[in-house]
Amino acid sequence: MRVTTSTLSLTVADPYASRDFLQAHLGYRVVHEADGFVSLTRDDAAADVVLLRQGTEVLPPEQRDQRAAGLILALTVTDGLEAEERRLREAGAPVTMPLREEPWGERLFQLTDPNGVVVQLVEWVAPAPSETETGTGTETGPETAREAGHPEETEETAVQVLTLTDENAIETPNARMTTHASPSRGSSELSAWTVTMTAGQAGPDHSVSREQVWTVTSGALEVVSGDRKERVAAGQTLVLSPGAVRRIEAPEDVTAYVVMRADGVVAVPGTEGTRPLPWAE
Repeated sequence: MRVTTSTLSLTVADPYASRDFLQAHLGYRVVHEADGFVSLTRDDAAADVVLLRQGTEVLPPEQRDQRAAGLILALTVTDGLEAEERRLREAGAPVTMPLREEPWGERLFQLTDPNGVVVQLVEWVAPAPSETETGTGTETGPETAREAGHPEETEETAVQVLTLTDENAIETPNARMTTHASPSRGSSELSAWTVTMTAGQAGPDHSVSREQVWTVTSGALEVVSGDRKERVAAGQTLVLSPGAVRRIEAPEDVTAYVVMRADGVVAVPGTEGTRPLPWAE
């Protein structure tokens, strides 16, 4: 087998909105287009992209109602991320995760298209040499944690037990958030917190760049997204896709446990830019 090209096929609600996003901000051009179908490419090593309208009959019946979620179109670039992020912000592109650098040498920022598809622009920098690489360490194995693409752990960080205090709580007009774990509280990849709302409280319309999983532990909440409204009661779990605009309401007193990747940021429709979640930092 000889592979000549790579194509990412995405099923979305509005393929033409994603087409316009990829053309306007990321230099893609249309190769083929038909009703509910768009094929795009770039004149470099980027993967081609095919956009299919959700529900189209060309898909097998079991796939027609699915849509692209929980994936990232990652493009490795060489032209300088700072300048690229600045260009995209000035062009009005939705930068949903600002530029950051990971301990293993990855620098990246993210955009979210109108269908919630996350696009990540990445460049790699050489990580600082480990003690093994400089000849000062004692490890002789074939692969260290850094070489495997993960930050190194020590005996102190491999297992951590965290205790909640009142200092871990943040009160807003909409709810009370109590942080269990976050980058400022020992974790590196995930943030977890408890949300407590009293009957009648409601958050604003907003979207989050990362998937969130809410498990209601007492009472019930309601989530409104577009024309859909769902009630989630104690013992039930709510999965919120990245980029989906939602509003959380409390028809009665409710407590829920929330987990998210630690780098998630929030965007509010009608406002510019994004902001982190203080209880997830």
